[in-house]
Amino acid sequence: MRLVDSQEDWVQGFSDETWWSRFAQPRLHTWSEKDQPLRLVEQVKRTDDPEPKALACYGLMVRWQTTAVQPQEQMWLRFVDGRPVSALTIQFLEWCCRKLQELEKRVLVLIWDNASWHISRVVCGWLRDHNRQVKRSGQGVRILVCRLPVKSPWLNPIEPKWLHAKRRVVAPDQTLSAQELADRICATFDCEHEPHLSIPKEVP
Repeated sequence: MRLVDSQEDWVQGFSDETWWSRFAQPRLHTWSEKDQPLRLVEQVKRTDDPEPKALACYGLMVRWQTTAVQPQEQMWLRFVDGRPVSALTIQFLEWCCRKLQELEKRVLVLIWDNASWHISRVVCGWLRDHNRQVKRSGQGVRILVCRLPVKSPWLNPIEPKWLHAKRRVVAPDQTLSAQELADRICATFDCEHEPHLSIPKEVP
């Protein structure tokens, strides 16, 4: 971490994925008027509801050192049509690298867990080829992967951000559409609602 802080064009990136349910209500505490407690109504998916029960989402909490005392920090999100898999992980990393290149950053120290789509041969091969291409061309953002120990979510500071955000976006007595839910999440993290990551369907 000290090495990252000492390099102006290096950034720390804490990455993780989560699911945002349209129906499950989080546990929370809140202030309310006397004798008028806030109650979370259990939501049930209607048979005519065509939208998914939950949205999968990739997240990257980016930190880099500035001239200020506190480092700069941003949350970058990309929702997924489906679930996290190796191909979508690569799309997410490519997108993050483009954003970092626009910020004139050169190295991403990527800190994440050992999810199967992080350690798959496809993703590891892409990371190796990507870094070779960056080194050969002198263009782009190199990715240095730091894997967290197994079953240690408390070591990833993005985890509590998911927890607090799920409490902030809750709708006590209504079911949000997928669009409404995604918009609330992006507003909470002050980021744009980017097009969802997806795997193109093969043309027959």
